[in-house]
Order: sequence, then structure tokens, then C-alpha cells
Amino acid sequence: MNFIKSVTPPAPLPPRAYFFIFAKTDILIHRIGTKIAVPCMENEAIVSLGLKDICFFGTHKNIPCYCGKIDLDKIPPAHEFIKLRTLYTWVEDIFWFMAGYARQIHDWNINFKFCGRCGTRTRKKETEFARVCPACELHHYPRISPAIITAIVKGNQILLARGVNFPNKKMFSVLAGFVEPGETLEECLRREVFEEVGIQVKHIRYFKSQSWPFPDSLMIGFTAQYDSGQISRDPSEILEAGWFEADHLPTIPEKKVLAGELIDWFVRSQTPDLG
Repeated sequence: MNFIKSVTPPAPLPPRAYFFIFAKTDILIHRIGTKIAVPCMENEAIVSLGLKDICFFGTHKNIPCYCGKIDLDKIPPAHEFIKLRTLYTWVEDIFWFMAGYARQIHDWNINFKFCGRCGTRTRKKETEFARVCPACELHHYPRISPAIITAIVKGNQILLARGVNFPNKKMFSVLAGFVEPGETLEECLRREVFEEVGIQVKHIRYFKSQSWPFPDSLMIGFTAQYDSGQISRDPSEILEAGWFEADHLPTIPEKKVLAGELIDWFVRSQTPDLG
């Protein structure tokens, strides 16, 4: 994949580097005509931008990669911020992966500047991604929040829903939710499905997982079969939910994301010649 994670920046610094610059949920891109790219900047340009909270996180084809942030009045020409969620439609898969990884390292680097136990300013550890409190020695690592995501099938139909917090309000997707303390993944799945749409499921099977940097999730995918109950949505979570056949699907996520893969798995299971 030509990307190597690393904690220790190269010395001396090569003449150029990739910079993954974030502002809340947006990422800075370089627009060249109709093409979009992650900025790869020369050293002279980097100094003039006054980047903040810079953190090295690896190399791509021997080119260093950094994350950080920038004052909005210092954005260079032909550069702009776009939503990180939309980046995968514009760049190669490797850069989508790197951007997600960079986002999580950036969040860790800026969110744990001070110790959550005693309030002392933390320091970066040189040998791993950890910020260490010099007073109480508490280590602060990048946060990873496990969440389940599941395709629920009932005969020749799949359960899809529109979430309250979906950026695209017309999009339907499979159900998902965060794991609570003391839960197994299967217990979380059953609880989330029942809380959101009021049904029971059975025959839970692991599908695959995907890192999802919004902001720090690890999505663990499952498939499950409908067992009992009628759809009764939680209006605080779900705008609309229903059963859909493979040839009558609403607007759904792309296949590059785990939700899209789960839906594609269902479509292929209903269409043998696509399997």
C-alpha cells in the first residue's frame, strides 16, 4: 500500500511532505482543474503557512506525512476545505485511508494536550503515539470507539433507515450504534436494533470491520436475521425505517464504506449470478 505508519519523523527533512490539514470535520485539499489532491508542499511553502499542532504520522512512498491545522486566513491559492466524508469520491483508496488515520492522530494530538486526571500539560512520547503526563504519568493514547453496524435480513428484504444525524437526509443505511461498557458486540447489536426500530434479531454473524474516523470509530460489521416484532422507530435516532427488496433500494452509501458493502452483500445474496 506504500504507506508506512511511523512515530519518528525523518532527519533531515526531505524537500517536500504531504500535509493533512483539518478544520473540524473538513480537510484541506489542493484543487487542480477538476482534480482534487491532498497537498504535497515544499519546505519553503510550509514555513510561510504557519501550520499549528503539526504531528508526523508516517510516510507514503518515502514522502513524510503530517497532520495539523491552519489559520483560515492563511489558506494558499488553489486550496480549500471540503468535508472529509466526501474525500473518498475524489482520491485513491490509499489517500482516503491515510486521511482517516491522520484525522484520528490529529484529534488525539489536540484533544489530550492536558491530562484528564490532574490537568498538567502533557508531552509527546517519542516511541509511540502517546501523550504522557509528567506529573501523574498517565498515558493518553489515540481514542478508538467500537461500534456495531449490521445488515438485518427478512426473507428477500433488508432493513434500512434514515438516521437523524445523517449528512444526506435522503440516504438510507443499515443500523449502527456504539458499544457500551460491559457489553459484548452481540449484546450491543441486539440492544441497538431493539432501541432504534423495536425488533428482535437472530443468527448474528461477523462480516468485517472498518476504521471510521467520525471521529474515532472502529466499525464492526455483522449480518443478522429478523426474528420478531414490528418496526417502531425511535424518533430521536431514526427519521424513517422500512424493509426493502434488492431491486427497489433507496439512496444508499457507496460500496467503499462498510455500510455500502453490507448492502451490496445483501443484493448479491438475492441475485445468485452476481455472487
